[in-house]
Amino acid sequence: MHDYSNLSVLIVDPNQSMRASVHNMLTQVNISKVDHAVSAATAIRALSVRSYDVILCEYDLGGDGDGAGQDGQQLLEDLRHHKVISPWAIFVMLTSEGVYGKVVSAAELLPTDYILKPFTVDVLSQRIGRALERRAVFLPVYQLIGQGRARDAMEVCLSNQTSQPRYAIDYARLRAELLASLERHADAEQAYGAILTVKPLGWAQLGQARAVYAQGRLADAEALLRQLLADNPKFMAAYDLLAQVLRELDQDAGAKQVLEDAVALSPHMVRRLRNLGDVALATGDVAAAEKAYKQVVAKAKYSEFRDPADHVNLVRALVHKGDATAAAAVVRDLERSMRASPSVDVCRGYAASMVKQLNGDADGAATELAKAMDKLAEATGMSSNLKLALAHSCLANRLDEQAAALFDQLIASPNSGVDAEQVIDLCKQADRQDIVKRYTLGQEQAVDAAVREAAAFSRTGDLRAAVSTLQDALQRHPAHTGLWSVSATAMLRQITELGWDAGLATHCTALMRRMREDNPQHSLLPGLLAQYASARQKAAAQASSTPAESA
Repeated sequence: MHDYSNLSVLIVDPNQSMRASVHNMLTQVNISKVDHAVSAATAIRALSVRSYDVILCEYDLGGDGDGAGQDGQQLLEDLRHHKVISPWAIFVMLTSEGVYGKVVSAAELLPTDYILKPFTVDVLSQRIGRALERRAVFLPVYQLIGQGRARDAMEVCLSNQTSQPRYAIDYARLRAELLASLERHADAEQAYGAILTVKPLGWAQLGQARAVYAQGRLADAEALLRQLLADNPKFMAAYDLLAQVLRELDQDAGAKQVLEDAVALSPHMVRRLRNLGDVALATGDVAAAEKAYKQVVAKAKYSEFRDPADHVNLVRALVHKGDATAAAAVVRDLERSMRASPSVDVCRGYAASMVKQLNGDADGAATELAKAMDKLAEATGMSSNLKLALAHSCLANRLDEQAAALFDQLIASPNSGVDAEQVIDLCKQADRQDIVKRYTLGQEQAVDAAVREAAAFSRTGDLRAAVSTLQDALQRHPAHTGLWSVSATAMLRQITELGWDAGLATHCTALMRRMREDNPQHSLLPGLLAQYASARQKAAAQASSTPAESA
């Protein structure tokens, strides 16, 4: 018999009688530390203040008010996405049999367990006990991860897949996720592939697609995601990644259709609606963008993760539409409904600047924009997209120094996702050829310096350092065509001289594929392909001659 007396539990359910019933059951098994939450928002507030051993959450959190239509699955995804709860938190979904059948195969992030209603106190007690046992099994791995020892955690996962067959799939999944977190994407792809040979699981298909996408194989990722959605059209996370892939393939119209299909199935996920607004605006569908952004602002009104940039996006759509009155009303709503902070001040100033620009007040627009830029250094949580849009507005208002400083900051940050090519394109859109020349020259100088540094490493025989230098340069300048061939050459030399490396080989083939797509007659491509084929043949021959080692 488990001793539950020290456990703390949070019940999340909008129905008062159901909360009381579950609370009574918990009391019967000696659990006295029980708190209640009536909605997703109140649950997030409670969990932000303290942690609970067990979260018992009703699936249907609907209704009006601060529930905003969110269900228990979406709450779980928000809690995980924003890291409000730990990876080992016990989250149990309380649901009907019909809902369980719809959700369990369509969700990427699964709760610890489901309890189907109606249930008895014995069932509740057994499920809590089972969840505690499972947490005890995995806690050593999670502790290693928390200590930053991901490689040690992977070794434990690999060992326990065999020694604890009951949890073999769970350990395999955790190991694959750790490989992805270490950016060993080729290895992660293989790990997810191995899981799929055992069982066709949606989350493993998605993980494999993510690994392929991370390696730059966009067409392959698209094919995997379309197959996943053909097999399971309600696997919502696949829509989001597919839309992202299509946008990178310059297929914004296709991405918009994918997101519209997803929103039709699951209309309450704010991040998805936000993405739909972005892609709709990019395709020129201002009406769809306005509709999506209005829903985002409305649904996020009571959210603990409210973002003032949502108001900015809605203003952008209304400005594109030419509706200055509605745009000004959104700015006023932002001022009234959100507490003052540097982030809110930046967004308010930027939004007000756009409205003044639409009304023909160029001086007022520049003044508001300057106020926003003055607060930017203090603001937190500003997305790269918002910063790029701010910089573009600075160019339009001749605030060149502020724009340049922001561009330089984004390019220098490895986590911004912004490269020199994007900045150059933005400057071209603003018809600022003077700044285009500056960044084009700067990009060439940076690439040239990286190539010379890699060549110096190669001359001393440090081939891995040479490749690493070029890979860093590729991350910063992914569209630089000259860097593709130099990097592929260096990778092939390392593989030829130091032995086969699956991850490096995958990266190399992705570069050669991009070279072919950009220029089918590329003069270096035949030689690189021949060198790759020779290295692969040599590796295969070595593997077949030493079966014991390769096993």
